[in-house]
Amino acid sequence: MKLVSWNVNGLRSCLNKGFLEAFQALDADIFCLQETKMERGQAEIDLPGYQEIWNSAKKKGYSGTAVFTRIPPKSYSLGIGVEGMDDEGRVITLEYETFYLVNVYTPNSQRELVRLDYRMEWEEAFRNFLQELDSRRPVIVCGDFNVAHQEIDIKNPKSNRRNAGFTDEEREKMTQLLGAGFADTFRTLHPDRKDAYTWWSYWANARERNIGWRLDYFLVSRRLMPQVTAAEIHPDIMGSDHCPVSLEIDLKI
Repeated sequence: MKLVSWNVNGLRSCLNKGFLEAFQALDADIFCLQETKMERGQAEIDLPGYQEIWNSAKKKGYSGTAVFTRIPPKSYSLGIGVEGMDDEGRVITLEYETFYLVNVYTPNSQRELVRLDYRMEWEEAFRNFLQELDSRRPVIVCGDFNVAHQEIDIKNPKSNRRNAGFTDEEREKMTQLLGAGFADTFRTLHPDRKDAYTWWSYWANARERNIGWRLDYFLVSRRLMPQVTAAEIHPDIMGSDHCPVSLEIDLKI
């Protein structure tokens, strides 16, 4: 089974920048999107054989997630069930017989860290949500986690120390999540791979110079890690300031 996750930074824009070609080339069984910035029906998307599941923000043109799957789930849910945290379309959960798949777009702490306190509350609630799922069956969780976890995951760690996405607080929350029974599939399979990023600023030709951050992840319940056969980053695929990441796993549905 192959899964792909991609922060498209506006799906309507990405559709004009090769999204459908990339979608077809990646040929995923389940394709998870973040930052769709739209509602279903606002653009013509023809994906034969795929079920579409959308979770759009109440605020127009903001945030949002979507899943396109050719493996129909038993059921699905939107959000994490915490008051005040489900208005921005950030989570979609698909239930299968043998696992849960969670697609997440983690809140950004923003400039001057004005949303860091909210981010910390979100992290606690989301970890609790995942642990509750994991108590029932294994979990695959993917998306834009808006954090470069380790220094190896960012080009310039020293100069970015207190910037959103690389604060000690955000990094510690990822450490806590992994400590709660989850594995970072890419870093587990590629512990020493440097210069492996999934997001680049639009400023100063950052992508061409590969001055980036690894913000996009596939995590799995640790007991699933032996079944993971590949976890890759696809920096050659354009269309967004993020690139897709993929996971291949030997898992019965």
